[in-house]
Amino acid sequence: MEATLTTGRTKEIIKSSIFDILAVTMIYFVPAISHLFALPIYFIEPMRLMVILALVHTSNKNAYILAASLPIFSFLISAHPVLPKVMLITGELLFNVWLFFYLTEKFKNKFASMVLSITISKIAYYVVKFGLISFVLLEGSLISTPIIIQIITMLVFSGYVFLLKDKFNAGV
Repeated sequence: MEATLTTGRTKEIIKSSIFDILAVTMIYFVPAISHLFALPIYFIEPMRLMVILALVHTSNKNAYILAASLPIFSFLISAHPVLPKVMLITGELLFNVWLFFYLTEKFKNKFASMVLSITISKIAYYVVKFGLISFVLLEGSLISTPIIIQIITMLVFSGYVFLLKDKFNAGV
């Protein structure tokens, strides 16, 4: 029995590790791909995409690890985004993951939970970002990605979670 538990845990660690390497690699290459093809790939929120894929395909713990580490990794390898925004994005992604698990327990509807968790975490992000801009701790516009694109990506990400809702068990 113990060997079975150890084997299962080892497989989960390997699966999460491989996923994390792919996620970090993707984040590493986003700036280069954006410049190479002159496409604003950041519009599709690659960090949130990696976190949601981790939610569905790896462990809940791994989703938190990626939410906390991807913005920091991006800053360390490219000095982008700036440090205050790194903290802001990290907070938003962690809040998104936590809220998704919380809402999934309450509603038992992963699509609605994902839509609400993204929406609420984005509202929190913009409230804090507004404060940082107001106190001149962050430069730039309040909304840099058009709202319609944010709504489309939110619905696509939530649809993905809905389509694979039986493939994972959020909150476990």
